[in-house]
Amino acid sequence: MGQSVHELHERLQRLGYGAPADDDAVFGAGTEAMVEAFQRARGLPITGQVDATTWARLVEAGWHLGDRLLYLTRPHLRGDDVAELQIRLAQLGFDPGRIDGIFGTLLDGAVTDFQRNRALEPSGVLTRATLLELWRMTSIMSDHNLVTEARDRAGFNELPSDLVMVAGTTSLAGAVARGWTSGNLVRLESSSAEEIAATANGANAAVVLSFQFNGEIQGIHIHYWASYRSHSRRGEQLASALAAALANADLLPRVEVTGMALPVLRETKMTTLHIEHGAYDDQVVEIATIVNGLVRKVLHN
Repeated sequence: MGQSVHELHERLQRLGYGAPADDDAVFGAGTEAMVEAFQRARGLPITGQVDATTWARLVEAGWHLGDRLLYLTRPHLRGDDVAELQIRLAQLGFDPGRIDGIFGTLLDGAVTDFQRNRALEPSGVLTRATLLELWRMTSIMSDHNLVTEARDRAGFNELPSDLVMVAGTTSLAGAVARGWTSGNLVRLESSSAEEIAATANGANAAVVLSFQFNGEIQGIHIHYWASYRSHSRRGEQLASALAAALANADLLPRVEVTGMALPVLRETKMTTLHIEHGAYDDQVVEIATIVNGLVRKVLHN
């Protein structure tokens, strides 16, 4: 870990995880337990170790709405303050896109629309005047429904295309790609979340299936996006349908479905599943057939 244990302890304490049981400069069992608790709360793999993703989320968690100017930049600003801005705008009926803590183009448009609506300069920048008006408007609201989820439930968020992207080098990823014969498919043999997201978002894909081999699990773990008091409804539905179909086919000893905030799920803007699986080469064709059949239903519904 490039950062000091002292700084790690300070960040965890500021987030409400209490004082560590370890000495200030020691990464012991107490610190590991606190890191695990943070990872669990943030939908990250629970390792107890501070990898690059965990540290980045720790830094993001330290931002509160009003701490800094928020506006569209490259790379995009990220943090809990951005997520809070998205939530407040969505409560008021302005669509910031998925609640993911990333200040992208949709959030820029939502801020601008809010400013126009409140007779403020439509700059897209969360100025002090904009923030005060946002706080005033949301403080008097009793309805805390998010327009983003209301649109999703009502079916307003149509699929952008019929393109499916399959990422990963596992045997199951290969079988799914080979078995796809009814539409557009892009195969990306990469485990980099950044590359997967850049390719999928740039191609405006409808569905992304990311596969990862994990020899330590028995069965299949299916993950969809969930974080910041929100989740991907379509992702949850597809993951649950896939789990039910695999369980009914009696091909695997165990199938789990979990909402998580893994990088590949956060960075991709469309329905994305991250599928971890063990070695099931004998059943890989049957599993791939079930996966493809359910994805086709999603595209054609």
